[in-house]
Amino acid sequence: MSMELIKPGININFVGKMKIAMAISAILILVGIGSVIYHGGFNLGIDFAGGSIIQVKFSKDVSADAIRKSLQSTKLENSTIQQFGVNEFLIRTAESFSDQKMLVANVEQPLTAAFNKDYEIRRVEVVGAKVSSDFRSKAIIAVIISWLAILIYVTWRFEFRYAMGGILALVHDTLIVIGAVSILNMEFTINILAALIFVIGFSINDTIVTLDRIREVVKRNPKQKLSDIINLAINETLSRTILTSLTVFLTILALYIFGGAVIRDFAFAMLVGTVAGTYSTIYIACTSVLLFENLQLSKMTRKK
Repeated sequence: MSMELIKPGININFVGKMKIAMAISAILILVGIGSVIYHGGFNLGIDFAGGSIIQVKFSKDVSADAIRKSLQSTKLENSTIQQFGVNEFLIRTAESFSDQKMLVANVEQPLTAAFNKDYEIRRVEVVGAKVSSDFRSKAIIAVIISWLAILIYVTWRFEFRYAMGGILALVHDTLIVIGAVSILNMEFTINILAALIFVIGFSINDTIVTLDRIREVVKRNPKQKLSDIINLAINETLSRTILTSLTVFLTILALYIFGGAVIRDFAFAMLVGTVAGTYSTIYIACTSVLLFENLQLSKMTRKK
């Protein structure tokens, strides 16, 4: 017995809200792009910008200001110090500390002078400028290739108009997540990239289910208006969409609340992406199919 959140026979007019939804999407994307421009680009983590991360755990209460004061006159004096957990800090810097002697001189000596031996260096990550540059370009290529692969698959599996709807939905979701990350000035790290790839997979899965239902209804009622067919297909799959999305959302919400600072940015990006992915299935993918159909019809009318 399947669980039904939405009673069979429901008929919400999603297509009627199309213009409002498109306007909201356009505003959100423009605000996100505006934020990226305002911040002068993304706040890149060391995965993409290069540099070092030093994770330090103190055995007594210490403030970020006290750590920053102890690191004055070293190569770490302009670093970013972020607390996560109890008396645990991340020191981020553009400097490369691949040499152990540099690490001792710039981290261990000043910290020992200020806090004795009441600390432990738990992790040191170093990414060189060349590696981070390569990683940046490969990350962009990975996202674009995933779009293209999905475009080819959906074109082969359905039709080109459905494939275009699916891809536009994915681009929409990617831009929404990136915009949210930029607005909050969060670091764009490999975790955020992983969240983007997850969102692309989640979104296209949801979209394909709805597009498949549209295709089935078109075959059953070839003479019915496409706008009515899209409304019917969305309403028929609405219970499944809400159940799937809500399950994913609540799981990620638990990660965001209880997972700790290390994965909080990742969980936040996935929360935004899950909401955007569900919304885009209805209002971007399906709307695009309808607009593509109307465009084709208007071309045929002009030719006649």
